[in-house]
Amino acid sequence: QVQLVESGGGLVQAGGSLRLSCAASGNIFSISAMGWYRQAPGKQRDMVATITSGGSRNYAESVKGRFTISRDNAKNTVYLQMTSLKPEDTAVYYCSAEGSKTWPRKSFASWGQGTQVTVSS
Repeated sequence: QVQLVESGGGLVQAGGSLRLSCAASGNIFSISAMGWYRQAPGKQRDMVATITSGGSRNYAESVKGRFTISRDNAKNTVYLQMTSLKPEDTAVYYCSAEGSKTWPRKSFASWGQGTQVTVSS
C-alpha cells in the first residue's frame, strides 16, 4: 500500500499565502509524478499542478504565476506554494502520486485524503 498524507490547508484572506505538503510512504520503489488537484463544492476535481521526477511542471491556467509546485524526491514529498490567493481558490486540495511499488513491481496511483483551503474575501 502507498499512503499520501497532506497538511497545510486552512483559512486565509484573499491575497494571502499557504503552503501545502504531501508525504508519500509505504511500498514505494519509485514515484514518477506527483501532483495537486482540487475540488470545489458541486464541481469536478481539476488538476492544479503536476511535477515529474525530473522536475517538469505543469500548471492550470488559473494558477500560473501564483502557485509553485516542488518536490523532494529523497523524502517522497511534494509541496504547493500558493500566493495571491483568491476566493475562487477555495476547495479541497488533493495530493496524487503515480509510480512503481517495490514488491510486486507493479504500478500504483494513489490519492491523499484531501485538505481544505478556504480563502475569504
